[in-house]
Amino acid sequence: MTDARPTRRFAQLALVAMVGLGALTQARPALAQSARDPQAEQFVQTRAQRVITVLADKSESVAQKKATFHQAIDELADVPKITNFVLGKYARTVTPDQRQRFATAFRAYAESVYQNRISDYHGEVLKVTGSIVRKPGDVIVNTTISGGQVGQPLPVAWRVMGGGTSWKVVDVQFKGVWLAITQQQDFVSTIDNAGGNIDVLIGQLQRDAQRPASR
Repeated sequence: MTDARPTRRFAQLALVAMVGLGALTQARPALAQSARDPQAEQFVQTRAQRVITVLADKSESVAQKKATFHQAIDELADVPKITNFVLGKYARTVTPDQRQRFATAFRAYAESVYQNRISDYHGEVLKVTGSIVRKPGDVIVNTTISGGQVGQPLPVAWRVMGGGTSWKVVDVQFKGVWLAITQQQDFVSTIDNAGGNIDVLIGQLQRDAQRPASR
């Protein structure tokens, strides 16, 4: 059997990938440009900044920060849909028990990546720079992240879906790569290499979630 470990290409951004869901259309956001959407922009400004602020907050205990961070992610992202997406073709064949165990393992793994690097966050600031409406309820919000240990402002694009006051992030672009799609490719490759055994990926994620971050 070939190596069944999930790749860690974007481990430092695994939770960002977790908030991605390119599968809603399976289309990479080649954009039909339209007017900006102020409500989608405000959602990203508020919710994504909150996630960054939670990570940088040195006043809370580790347990408090984990709970606050977990809640902030729920407010930002459609976690159940993302969890289904990253399984790719195996989402159609996974058993209910495997789906539940994978969801728990995936979330623990993704959150551990950030929680193991809490000391890296020092007051970074997110700023919305614009948005593009692909179609009603489907918007790309462009931002930069600066401050803290970030040298030059870092461009990050957030794909959000919804409307009114009900939006969720469904994908994130960093360095030109839509991360949910990349995460799906990694996971499907891992399962393929394990002969279609999803439990191999679940076990690997559980072990990775317990490991301290490598630097």
